[in-house]
Amino acid sequence: MIRYKIVVAYDGTDYLGWQAQAQGATVAGVLQQTFKRVFKKEITLVAASRTDAGVHALGQVAAFTTDLFLPPDTIRFVWNSKLPPAISICLLEQVSLSFNPRHNVVEKRYQYAFSLKRPLPLLARYIWYYRRSIDIDKLRVALALFIGTHNFRSFCSSEYTGNTVRTIHAIDVVAEDGEKYVITFKGPAFLRHMIRRIVGACLHVASCKKLTIDDVKVIMLNHNPEHILKTAPATGLVLVVIEHKELNHQYQDDNVQLT
Repeated sequence: MIRYKIVVAYDGTDYLGWQAQAQGATVAGVLQQTFKRVFKKEITLVAASRTDAGVHALGQVAAFTTDLFLPPDTIRFVWNSKLPPAISICLLEQVSLSFNPRHNVVEKRYQYAFSLKRPLPLLARYIWYYRRSIDIDKLRVALALFIGTHNFRSFCSSEYTGNTVRTIHAIDVVAEDGEKYVITFKGPAFLRHMIRRIVGACLHVASCKKLTIDDVKVIMLNHNPEHILKTAPATGLVLVVIEHKELNHQYQDDNVQLT
């Protein structure tokens, strides 16, 4: 058996997220179905991040195991040729059988884009059109509250019941093209809906004079996801890159006989 790592880019607008489901089109589902149709073999993809419905990616990392013996470039070329335009495999390489993209993650980088004016049609699928004016300094102060290690129970999916303590290394806001802004999040792991809930909450506070930074602090300390602050739509969120530790995981170092 051979283990392959892939890096995938996709427009998530028309998909119900990454994870394969029994019903509805997902990114992993389309990749697996296309692989089976082309190579007559079934695979199961394991990804470093399970992006939600409508979320996009430039650098999703996944892995699969197969007994298909073909050069990686050939697999990538043929596989890509049969995928829909919204999904593209940017890299495919052979790795150790022990490689798991969910392990040894150093940092994930997400970006959320929003605009205070209506985006051009070609960009509208990737930018949240926020229709209220904001106090950009207040937005930056609100976002800074989330840097560091915190319990993010108030800012994740209400259905999640596991450990909600996470660490965010950095959050930056950059203005682009006048009234377009990009918020960059860096950290080793994020909860479901966490970034969207943080962005929505901070923009809500930054655009409402009645809400204060202290309101955000109180909601965070309450550890209750049922609160009045908004959740940003999936439209503006992109998984940019996932960095793993340097592990010498190339298959030559695996000491496994491929017979």
